[in-house]
Amino acid sequence: MSYFFADLPEYAAMILFGIGLAILMLAKNLVKKIIGLNIMDTSVFLFLAAKGYVENTVAPIVTPEELGHIDSALYSNPVPAGLVLTGIVVSVSVTAVLLSLVVRLNEEFHTLDIDEIIRILRKRDREDLQ
Repeated sequence: MSYFFADLPEYAAMILFGIGLAILMLAKNLVKKIIGLNIMDTSVFLFLAAKGYVENTVAPIVTPEELGHIDSALYSNPVPAGLVLTGIVVSVSVTAVLLSLVVRLNEEFHTLDIDEIIRILRKRDREDLQ
């Protein structure tokens, strides 16, 4: 049972990813789809942070006096934290672009329902062909 609790952040990340994927696939509203995508992004960040965490380690900041005798097992790996920070920046940028596109779609079609937008576009295409 203690093994289950040791991997609890990974399980939570998988559940959040499933929730985000379900929202992304099932929601008709474009803003809800963006929220689902953000939940998926957050779950990936949680997973990376959980996998990168090692107990009883410190940040890899080495002074010149320690250079000769460094035990690398005492230091944590900074790469997962860097990946998470980079991912957060990319996620915020993608969210901003998607929200701006949703605003433009709402101005054009006066709805955020993806099925309604597709119906309007098909109607316009049929009118253009005639």
